Amino acid sequence: MRSRQHLLSLLVVLFAGFAITVPSHAESAPRRVEVTAKRFSFQPAEVTVKKGETVVLVLKSADVPHGLRFRELNVDVKANRGGTGQVKFTPQQTGTFVGRCSVFCGSGHGVMTLKLHVVD
Repeated sequence: MRSRQHLLSLLVVLFAGFAITVPSHAESAPRRVEVTAKRFSFQPAEVTVKKGETVVLVLKSADVPHGLRFRELNVDVKANRGGTGQVKFTPQQTGTFVGRCSVFCGSGHGVMTLKLHVVD
């Protein structure tokens, strides 16, 4: 009887140690990047992320409807007047990509850009 209790205690200790040392394969939360659009700029004007890092890009409009499109990355998000929009993506290539406002917002619409730097 005593050896059975001893064996049970040993198994409990071994299992507890195993449970503590097993690495977690849970994916970390995506990086959240917030960008505010206001006639006729994005703030911040430049953002740096890592290749392979999942990003949630949140676009906030401070005035009229705006959009932000990175054509090469197939990323497009829109925000209504005073609202927000978001898109989740994972860049697979490095480089500097220029995002442009994708919703006409007035006379300076064509100069509204944001640089996204994707690094290793």
